[in-house]
Amino acid sequence: MDVLRQSSESLAGRLAYVELEPLDVLEVPRDDRDNLWLRGGFPDSFLAADDAASALWRGNFIKTYLERDIPQLGPRIPAETLRRFWTMLAHTQGQLLNAAQLAHALAVDGKTIARYLDLMVDLLLVRRLQPHHANVRKRLVRSPKVYVRDSGMVHTLLGLDDREAVLGHPVAGGSWEGFAMENILRAAPDRTLASFYRTAAGAGIDLLLEMPNQGLWAIEIKRGLAPKLERGFHQAREDLKPDRCFVVYSGDERYPRAEGVEVIGLEELCRAVAR
Repeated sequence: MDVLRQSSESLAGRLAYVELEPLDVLEVPRDDRDNLWLRGGFPDSFLAADDAASALWRGNFIKTYLERDIPQLGPRIPAETLRRFWTMLAHTQGQLLNAAQLAHALAVDGKTIARYLDLMVDLLLVRRLQPHHANVRKRLVRSPKVYVRDSGMVHTLLGLDDREAVLGHPVAGGSWEGFAMENILRAAPDRTLASFYRTAAGAGIDLLLEMPNQGLWAIEIKRGLAPKLERGFHQAREDLKPDRCFVVYSGDERYPRAEGVEVIGLEELCRAVAR
């Protein structure tokens, strides 16, 4: 953003954006996938000598980003306020955005929360996943879901420095969901549209992908080795009738679960999406 601001020309039609993404499951050995989730995809964090060194690097990254980098980009927001906001988003990883609750906690108004969130999204620190709009004659949830994009940052913001701390915290499921989603979206081809589906009655699917010439893919994300499908997932399938349905989990085997639904490991699903 700083470089673009220095240019006196619009550069429209002469500029391409390439997102330099963190490491993903297709780039690390299979035995290191758990570490990738726990430490996140920033190379210095992932490749640190031990968990303590990785946590220290992430802590310094957060401090430097808030106190030095963001102010240089223009916004004049107190670093401590942004840290609290970022931490609140980590606590609600993968949940629907409740702007009123966040505004009350930070003693600001809803417009300020929207401005903070826009900033975090623009800086590629947070993903705002929009709800899927379908003509299904049901009342749909309109609020987006919000994810801190790097799982390692989620854990550091919440003070979770090792595997046992993460697994003992309520955010573990939401953290793995965000981790899986980021990996899937990195593998997805250009012009893929991502969303989620949820009705007021509780029917829902974690991730919907509309890929060029591939139709609609429905993906439910479950951490653990024995994924259980809930009634709301089947109701959502009936509503949307996707072309393909997957349940991605933390194991490696691929097998059919119900009619038209496949259980699949994260790495294999990323390869399928990339193809």
